[in-house]
This record gives sequence, structure tokens and C-alpha cells, in this order.
Amino acid sequence: MDRPTLYIANKNYSSWSFRPWMALTGAGVDFEEVLIPFDDAGGNPNIKAISPSGRVPVLQHGGLKIWESLAIIEYAAELYPDAGLWPRDRAERALARSVSMEMLSGFRALRNACPMNIRRPRGGIALPDGVDADVGRIETIWRDLLQKSGGPFLFGRFSGADAMFAPVVNRFDVYDLVSREDTLIYMETMKSHSAWRKWEEAARAEPWIVAEDEV
Repeated sequence: MDRPTLYIANKNYSSWSFRPWMALTGAGVDFEEVLIPFDDAGGNPNIKAISPSGRVPVLQHGGLKIWESLAIIEYAAELYPDAGLWPRDRAERALARSVSMEMLSGFRALRNACPMNIRRPRGGIALPDGVDADVGRIETIWRDLLQKSGGPFLFGRFSGADAMFAPVVNRFDVYDLVSREDTLIYMETMKSHSAWRKWEEAARAEPWIVAEDEV
């Protein structure tokens, strides 16, 4: 089987890149990584050259290009059915996709107020309307799934659903948004995953500094 290539942007900032990278790496999928940094205020032309949408992430497999984080995870789950990117049980797969889609399409107040930034010193900010509600809803999703599965990940073993929430773990952490014990335990589980540690190490070593309104 041809080895796919995942095009991503800066590991410190790119939440959209983090999701499929974390999913594929955490599931043991062998892929080539190509990082195209945010280093041009007008948009890096190298991204536009490889991406139909003009954005990353993009997974290229042979002559096929797949863009958008969740679509990449879905394609990889079909390509590598034994990797465990989704739960084996059909009802749990449907639930995993539901919460992943809610993460993909929702929580705009949290996204806008608290951009992902691995290197950000930990500390709170003044939060605009809507952020507390987003945080509460995410904590409810995590709590319900962890209680049902028994943990340590949302569906017991690591899956694409955990990867979809990975940037939120960073946001909750560096902006000091949560204090519930069960939330903090899940966050530590995620941050202890070997894929997370590998991404974080690379993010901290990156030379680029990008204004938050450009990410």
C-alpha cells in the first residue's frame, strides 16, 4: 500500500492539523509528514499549491487528496480498518462521529477567544460571552463518555474522537479554564499519550511566532 502524505501547518498553532496528525500517529498509521508553516501574512503559497481549499491539513494518497480533519480521519479509518480509529461497536462509532462532528462545527466562542498555542504560558484571560457554555458542554461530553466507557479515553481505547478534542485539551490547560477532577484526569491522559508528547516537543522547538489573529 502506498504511504500517504499528511500536509500540516505549524504544530504550535494549527489545531486543524493537530487532529488528524494525532489520530494517525496515535493509531500507529505510517505516513509521511510535510509541514508548510504559517510564515506569510498573505498566506503561504505552498499551501495553496497543494490544497484544493487553500488550507491544511490535506492527506494525499496516490493521486487522491482529502482535506478537512474529520474527512482525513474517516478516510484513514477505511484505509486501515485494524488501526482502531473508530470504536468497533456500531452504536459507539455513531456516537464517536456525533461528538467529533459537534467539535468540528461548534464551540466557536471558545475557538475565537482561546486559540491553540502549545507554547503559551499558563494563565487565564477575560472570557467573552459563550465561552463558559462551550466549556461546560465539552466537559459534559467527556464526563458522559468516560463514565460509560470506563476510560481512560472517551471510548475506552484511544480513537479519532479523542484526536478531534486534542486542541481543546491544550486550550483548557493553557488558558486555565477547568478545575473538575474528572476533566483534569482525562486531560492528563491525553497529554501523556506518546503522540501528544511527540507533537508538543516539535511545537516547542519551532522557530516561528505567529500573531494569534493570523492563525
